[in-house]
Amino acid sequence: MRGAQRALCLLLLASASLAALLLHLWAPKGPPSVDLRRPPPERLPPPPGPPGRAYPHVPFRVKEEVMELLPRNGCSCEAEAEAGLALPLHRRLFGPGPAGLDFASAFSPGERPRQLREREREYRNYRNRVQTPADRLLIVPANSPLEYPAQGVEVRPLQTVLVPGLSLQAPARNRYQVNLTASGTLAVAAEVEGVALRGEGQPHLSLAAAHLDHLNRQLQFVTYTNTQFHPDTADIVQFSTDGHSAAFAIRIRHPPTPRLYGPGSAGDSDGDGDGDSDSGDGGYNISALVTVATKTFLRYDKLRGLIASIRRFYPSVTIVVADDSQRPEPLAGPHLEHYLMPFGKGWFAGRNLAVSQVTTKYVLWVDDDFIFTARTRLEKLVDVLERTSLDLVGGAVREITGYTTTYRQRLSVRGGGAGGDCLRTRPGFHHRLAGFPACVVTDGVVNFFLARTDKVRQVGFDPRLRRVAHLEFFIDGLGVLHVGSCEDVVVDHASKLALPWRRSEGERQYNRYRYPAARDDSVRLKQRLFFFKNRFKCMAGD
Repeated sequence: MRGAQRALCLLLLASASLAALLLHLWAPKGPPSVDLRRPPPERLPPPPGPPGRAYPHVPFRVKEEVMELLPRNGCSCEAEAEAGLALPLHRRLFGPGPAGLDFASAFSPGERPRQLREREREYRNYRNRVQTPADRLLIVPANSPLEYPAQGVEVRPLQTVLVPGLSLQAPARNRYQVNLTASGTLAVAAEVEGVALRGEGQPHLSLAAAHLDHLNRQLQFVTYTNTQFHPDTADIVQFSTDGHSAAFAIRIRHPPTPRLYGPGSAGDSDGDGDGDSDSGDGGYNISALVTVATKTFLRYDKLRGLIASIRRFYPSVTIVVADDSQRPEPLAGPHLEHYLMPFGKGWFAGRNLAVSQVTTKYVLWVDDDFIFTARTRLEKLVDVLERTSLDLVGGAVREITGYTTTYRQRLSVRGGGAGGDCLRTRPGFHHRLAGFPACVVTDGVVNFFLARTDKVRQVGFDPRLRRVAHLEFFIDGLGVLHVGSCEDVVVDHASKLALPWRRSEGERQYNRYRYPAARDDSVRLKQRLFFFKNRFKCMAGD
């Protein structure tokens, strides 16, 4: 009896273990883990190698005038002489002159090696994050019988797409075969009679047939499925047949989600003040499209003059003021938002705060000592952004002397290898803007500009730049912002001319903050940021 009980217990124990094993095997598995700490080597584009065929027996002559245009492994900031007008405050706003500026000089000799090591480590991590296989150089072999999509194939993460354009154009033979290899999986959406498939649902798919038409018909049903989630990357697909191979990229990403803004009622323009109507203004509702943003510090008399001038021409446009004064004064009025900050928080931090509160499609940035006049027609700037691909368009600032400037700047960066890149600033523009005779395309403009709100937020303003900063925003925006400038939209600049004994304490305090000495910490901080954050070793300006 006792033996039977023992046998029954063993049977129950074995049954429970078997049930647990089966439950484990049959239970739905969670998604596999993906290591995002270090991207696979194939995600990073290898450096360009030597030509596949060197032809050492063929002589050649180097054209120096063309070689000078090509990128090099190193750069310097020795300026090239270029004729131009020396603008007032150019050095303060746009950097050094022809002598150039070495950003490593902002660090002591003992600091420099450590800063270089840390910067290069951070730069490698940055490249690992932002580069994808789509950045790799792909060379198409000559006379390949393979047809494939050179670009334009896109799939959402973990989704499937038909791969268009695949075919084989080969001479007659007894059997035709092609192979496809990817990081994702490959399959077919339909089966064609007479075509042998091997590796369906796997990263490697082979297709073979006795008739070329059948094989090409089958290739029209090839699908690709992304298997490792990433919001924005690419997969390189290898496509081969006897003696020939090719590669093409499939873009893997979530399409960017649009952020759309209502245009307001057509013809309901705010431009009903003392300014004359302009038939070219397009009837835009400025209150629905534009928010005016500014940063103020101690200069409430200037700020109130700005607000009064805006209300003269645009009585219902929203004005956002960021204020880091030590003793804030109240600002009241309709369509006016006043945001207080800690004392001396800074110029770019105030810009971030003001722009963060904008809810309209466009933001107009102005200094707190500007004055709107009949020539400050915001409708013209809106019309430029509505009808072009530009992200930001600047106007012109008129001084009390009558001098008017746009401060147009061309920015360029030359690769400099491990030592860092070289930044160059030059006055001028790239080309005229078709359809707008008074407008050009450039890289940097004055502190009076209208911009797409989302684009300004995308670039942002470095809050570490507290006292002197302007061009840094456009440098951070290189490759992101498409910038224009129109000289026929003008704002006045309130007079800064005052005898020293007639300046108020607030004005004297403002000047001490606004115009630091050459060796002030704020200037040195700017150079350090150029060196480490932007990976520049030097800057030159003409």
